[in-house]
Amino acid sequence: MLSITPSQIIEFLYCPRYTYYEYVLHIPQQEEKYYKVMRGRELHLERARQNVDYLRKRIGVVDKQLNQYLTNELLRGEVDEVLWLKDGSMAPLDYKFARFEGKVYETYKTQLYCYAWLIRENFGKPVNKGFIVYTRSQNKLVEIMIEDTHVQEVEKAATSIGRIIQQNIYPRATKYKKRCVNCTYRNVCIK
Repeated sequence: MLSITPSQIIEFLYCPRYTYYEYVLHIPQQEEKYYKVMRGRELHLERARQNVDYLRKRIGVVDKQLNQYLTNELLRGEVDEVLWLKDGSMAPLDYKFARFEGKVYETYKTQLYCYAWLIRENFGKPVNKGFIVYTRSQNKLVEIMIEDTHVQEVEKAATSIGRIIQQNIYPRATKYKKRCVNCTYRNVCIK
C-alpha cells in the first residue's frame, strides 16, 4: 500500500516531476546535505524535550500531544504538536527553523493542511486553523486558517502522486519555469 508524506505533496505541488524522478526512477535529492534541513531536524528534538508541559493558553489550548505520528489511507506524517482547543476543535502546530519575514510560504501552509487532514481523520474533530512557530524570530507564533478546500487540495495531490508512482506516469513539468533554475533534477529533466 502506498503511503505519502507531506514533503512529497509539497514537492509535487512545486513540480509534479519531483515525484517521478525521486519515487519512480529513485534518483535521490541528497537533501541531507542542506544545513537548514539538518538544523530543523535537531530543533524538533530540542522542542520535544523543552515543551513537554507548556500549554499555549493565549490561543485556547487545553491539551496537546507532542510528535504525533499519524496515518490515513494515503498520507503519513509526524505532527510537532497536536493541540486540543477550548472550542472543541483541534489544530496542528509546526516549528520552523526560519525567520518570519511578513508572509507565510505556501509550503508551510501545505504542511499544515496535510496535518489537518490527518488530525481530522484520526481524531474525528474539526480542524479550522493551524499554527507555525518561527524559531529564528524569537518563536513568533503565526495562525493559519484552514478551509475544507485546502484539505481537498492535498487529498487530490496525494491521489495524483499515487497514480504517478503506481502507473509509472511521466507528468507535465511545472508551468513556473523559474522553479527549474534551482531544481535538483534540472540536469536530467526534459524541459
